[in-house]
Amino acid sequence: MCSSDGGAPGLRARGTPRAHDAGFVTAETAVVIPVLVAVVAALIWGLMAVCARIECVDAARAGARAAARSEPRAAVISAARSAAPRGARIALAREGALVRVRVAAELPGVWRLTAQVTGEAVALAEETVRR
Repeated sequence: MCSSDGGAPGLRARGTPRAHDAGFVTAETAVVIPVLVAVVAALIWGLMAVCARIECVDAARAGARAAARSEPRAAVISAARSAAPRGARIALAREGALVRVRVAAELPGVWRLTAQVTGEAVALAEETVRR
């Protein structure tokens, strides 16, 4: 009833690998590493999207402040563009006593997974305030 390894045929000592288990760690690692890389890339892209959104909001606020001070349109666009992400589109509108500045930027993505982030700010024009 003894086998050549000194134990029962179906049993093995703790910590000793079975012959048919060899290579499983390599296969599991080969599957997990690309998934981890994809998750990290998605997290970095999300962080870039949040940063671009903040830049758009800051640029819209800067433009709205300039427009509220009744600065020329070129100065308003310049103030917004200086804080906006590269390639952003800036729209300026006057609605009665309010000025509205909207900044939109495209985020690069993989394949067709691009996104657009926007920021909008509204301010009361100073010349409309009665003292």
